[in-house]
Parts: sequence; structure tokens; C-alpha cells
Amino acid sequence: MGNRTYLNKVFWISAIIVSILVVFGAAFPKLFAKGANAAFSFTTYSFGWFYLAAVFFFVLFLLLLMGSKYGKIRLGKDDERPQYPFFTWIGMLFSAGFGIGLVFWGIAEPMSHFFETPIPGVEPQTEEAARLAMGYSFFHWGVSQWSVFTIVGLIIAYFQFRKGENGLVSTSLSPMIGRQKKGIKNTIDILAVIATVMGVATSLGLGILQINGGLNSVFGVGNSTLSQLSIVFILLILYLASSTTGLDKGIKWLSNVNLSLALFLMLFVFIVGPTVFILNTFILGIGDYISNFIRYSLRLTPYQGGTWVQDWTIFYWAWAIAWSPFVGAFIARVSRGRTIREFIIGVLVVPPLIALMWIAVFGGTALHLDLFSGTSIAEGVNKDVTSALFSTYGELPFTMILSVISILLIFTFLITSADSATYILSSMTTEGSLNPPMIVKIVWGVLIAAIAAVLLVSSGLEGLQTASLVSAVPFTVILVLMCVTLFRLLRKEKRGESRPVKK
Repeated sequence: MGNRTYLNKVFWISAIIVSILVVFGAAFPKLFAKGANAAFSFTTYSFGWFYLAAVFFFVLFLLLLMGSKYGKIRLGKDDERPQYPFFTWIGMLFSAGFGIGLVFWGIAEPMSHFFETPIPGVEPQTEEAARLAMGYSFFHWGVSQWSVFTIVGLIIAYFQFRKGENGLVSTSLSPMIGRQKKGIKNTIDILAVIATVMGVATSLGLGILQINGGLNSVFGVGNSTLSQLSIVFILLILYLASSTTGLDKGIKWLSNVNLSLALFLMLFVFIVGPTVFILNTFILGIGDYISNFIRYSLRLTPYQGGTWVQDWTIFYWAWAIAWSPFVGAFIARVSRGRTIREFIIGVLVVPPLIALMWIAVFGGTALHLDLFSGTSIAEGVNKDVTSALFSTYGELPFTMILSVISILLIFTFLITSADSATYILSSMTTEGSLNPPMIVKIVWGVLIAAIAAVLLVSSGLEGLQTASLVSAVPFTVILVLMCVTLFRLLRKEKRGESRPVKK
């Protein structure tokens, strides 16, 4: 392909648009945040119903697909087998899909709902509020969020490995929009790149703030711009070094480390924490999650008003949809050789199950401390959301060891996310190449770090994060069309009208 792979419109237009947005966000952070918030408020208010209905539909569609005759179709040639062992594969899904989010929100979300309840009339910081807080946290980190990633990953993997096409988001819609409509396809891919860059940069920024907070509480390192920029620089060196080794070394190794560290921390807190309470919380939470799933999935408040659903559930779904081109493309890339049924079980069920266990262990421990030991973690979280994890560790034995391992885990999560993102962005901007040129990886790697650094200095993180979520409206339409396209293709294949590519 030569230079043509990265001297294309998608690469240049998306890089220029991102650079303009960053410069504007850095120069006028308050104005940018105000505009982004206004746009996001309008889209969530006007299209909140559409987000809820679409995500509910994705879950049903995937469950039906998993149990159907199409579940046996392989994402690759009929005789192909999975490229990665199961534990490594789950580690990669976990690292890319959750990244820093679960470590950040595992305690912060249940404690936020415990302090300010999701349903009017329930008194805050009571046993009833604790149960409701855990039920909603399970719902937000369960199958609904992952259904979005599963849809994108499944259709990209089907096109890439079953049909022998490239891994671009636009290619998955080519049966519907036609192969000649280059302008529409480029627009879809540019939108995917911009949403990915801004989402990754803000996640990187939030993770850096949490690392700085952890270093401050453990080693007394000041919460300063200089500390944060130093962390950005170290991260850049590490994830660029990792990206030179490719998927089979850097990301594969780091994903195993991430999952092992996360499981070790979870097991340790489970043992030293209120073990029986955690088990009871987990089982009750699963029961509440299943029994309330339809009600929570379609909950809106047109009669009583309020913005809780908009601020939490709709925000989460918009975030997952805006994030989906990156996570979906990465999941597709590491899932070659699996059947559709294996893919849906592995992506839709296993990572959410790990997430719910994490929330039960960490969130359950924090709730137990506030309810029965007189601590005020929820109050602290309300003042500073980044304090949640380390405040809880302060009440447990081996505080220092837990804190150091958690800082290491956040670091490895950030490196994996940034490394995965540079790979996927490079692939998106080199016509879907499975082995994009190193120069393109370096360009995107440096650009992501530069965005995060500029935003940390200007405090424009919130504005950029909010701006990236506005892209969720058109992407929701694209995801629904993806489902239609995939179902049509699977029906054709089963009828014998189309065959997998022979490579």
C-alpha cells in the first residue's frame, strides 16, 4: 500500500479536526465546556429515549443470536481456531473495554448513589439506599454497556475474518450504503476516529488524576500540574515502547498482568473485608439486577422530572456508544477464530460478571464500613470522587501495599488502553490495515498524550469528554443499521447465497 495508507482523507481530516478542537479547548476551556455541555444536554434530553430503547434492543438481539442456528458460524474460515487462549482473550477484552473506568467507579458509583439516591423518597445512607445503590451499579456495569461493544466487535470481526474485508466501521455498512459512496464512508470513519481520540484522551487524563491522587495519599507527592505532566511523559514512553512490540507481545502481556493484578486485589479485599456481607450483597444484587432489568433499562421520568436518569444511565450509554468504534474494533481484532456463540458469551457475559464481582467486593466493603463502622466514605466521595478507592483502603489492613498495587494496576490499564487505542486509530486511518506503519502509531500516540497534557493544564478535560459524547447520536443509528446488516448477511450465508472468503 505504501504511503497511500496514511496519506488519505480519513487520516488528515480527523487529525486536523482533533487538533483544532484541542487548541480551542485549551485556549477557551470554559467556553468550550459550556458549548459541549449545551450540545450534550440537548442530545440526551431529546434522544435519551432512543439511547435506552436501542441498548435494550442490542441486548435482546445478541441473546437471540447467541441461541440461534447462526451461533455456530465462525469468525474466520470454517477450520480456523481462536488466535489467543481464553484467559489472555478475556484479559484483552477487560483491559480495552473497562480500562480505568471500573477501578475509578467501582467504589465511587455505589457510594454516590448511597449518598444521593436514584429514586425520590428513598432516604440516603440507609440500608434501603445501599441496596438500591448496588442494584443500579450492577445495572450500569452489566450486559447493557457491553452489548454496544459486542455489536460493533461482532460485525467488524465478521467482515474482517469471515468475508476478508477491512476492519473499518464504514465497511460494515457497505451492503446498505453501497461500495461507491466514498464520501459517506469517509464521514463515518472520521466520526469514529474523532470520538475515539477524544474518549481515550479524557480517559487518560482521568486516570492520570487518579494516579496523582494515589501517589499523593501514599507517598505525599503533590497534586500538581508538574506531577501530572511527568506521569503523561512516562506513560507516553511506556505505551509507545509497548506498541512497537505489536499485539502478540506488549498488549497480550500487559492484559494478562492487568487481569491477574485485578483478580489478586479483588480476592485480597474479599478475604480481609466483610466476606459474608460481600457474598450476600453479590447474590442479592444479582437478584435485584435480573428482576429490575426491564424497568431500569426503560426508565425515564417524564411525569416527575429530574435529571438523574440523564446524568447516569443515559450518560453511560452515550459514553459506551461513543467509545464503541475503538473497543469494538479492538475486540474484533483479538477474536479471530471464535464462533459467534463463543464471541457473544465471552464478550457480553464474562467481563460484566467480573465487573459485578468487583463492585460487590469493593463497593460492598465501602458500604459496610459506612453502615456499620461509622466511616464517612460516601461523604468523602461526594466532595472528591477520586478519593473513593484510597479512602476505603485507609480502613483496611495493609493499606500501603493495596495502594501501591492499585497505582500499578491503574498504570498498566492506562498503558494497555493507550497502546490499544494507538493500534486501532492507526488501523482506522490506514484503510483498515492489520499491521499499520509504525510512523502512524507514533503520530497517534503522541497526539493522544499531547491532548491529555494540554487538557490537564487547561482543565478542559470535562469539555472534551462531553464533546465526544455528542457523536453518540449518529453512532446509535449506525449501530442499529449494523444489526440489520449482520442479520441479513447471516441469513444469506445459512441459505448458501454467500460463502466465507478463502484466503
